[in-house]
Amino acid sequence: MQLYHHPCSLNSQKVRLALEEKGVDYTSFHVNPILGKNMDSSFFRMNTSAKLPVFKNGSHIIFDTIETILYIERIAVVSVGNDSFSNQEVIEWMQKIQQWNPKYFTLLHIPDKHRLYVSKFIRKVVIARMAESPDLASAYHSKLREAYETEEKLKNADLVKRSTESLVQLLDEVERKLNDTTYIVGDEFTMADATFVPVLARLVLLGLEDEYISCRPNIADYWGLVQQRPTYKKVIGKYFNGWRKKKTLIKTWGSLHIRNLLKRY
Repeated sequence: MQLYHHPCSLNSQKVRLALEEKGVDYTSFHVNPILGKNMDSSFFRMNTSAKLPVFKNGSHIIFDTIETILYIERIAVVSVGNDSFSNQEVIEWMQKIQQWNPKYFTLLHIPDKHRLYVSKFIRKVVIARMAESPDLASAYHSKLREAYETEEKLKNADLVKRSTESLVQLLDEVERKLNDTTYIVGDEFTMADATFVPVLARLVLLGLEDEYISCRPNIADYWGLVQQRPTYKKVIGKYFNGWRKKKTLIKTWGSLHIRNLLKRY
């Protein structure tokens, strides 16, 4: 089993938490979207949406995050004898959490000069890959058009407002739920939590902990609790706590500058 992912990818974090919580062995392949590695033809042929993560088991390839997590649960029965499956309430919470798209919210909170620098680099990568693999030109062209459309959509105040409102609604609902439970569905960590924890990690990464987490006492306590889990430390904390956060970001940013300078798209 192979997982194509990146530590910065929110959906990748969800799937990796599921794999680690269920104790399923897998081979890890890092695909850095900031450097346009998800546009390399070898990856792009598997998944022309270029989105992460991609889970592969033999000839079976899954792109959908929730579908991947539920598949991992089924694998765990055979590989490690873990017969714990997500019930309907857990699945409904997973779907509810997954409805919030972090893309525009995240981009909004990145300084324009950095966002535009990366966007321009990615467009050059797509054009280069298009020339290398003409049979994929149509799919690459769609990604190029999507990149331009994203910049236009970020100018739409209503879209950005809706994304923020959707996040606040989700956080408020979880805050109410945690009045009665330790975790989102009961007193045991479930795949609903594996889906939600990376949302909180993204807010902290963006420097928005006070605005969205600390002001909600139940979520603040919950956040402190989940950070103590070995799976959190391995999947997220390893890359975004203390000096490791700077190391992760500096390494990516440095590679981006060098490739751009050398025109190695």
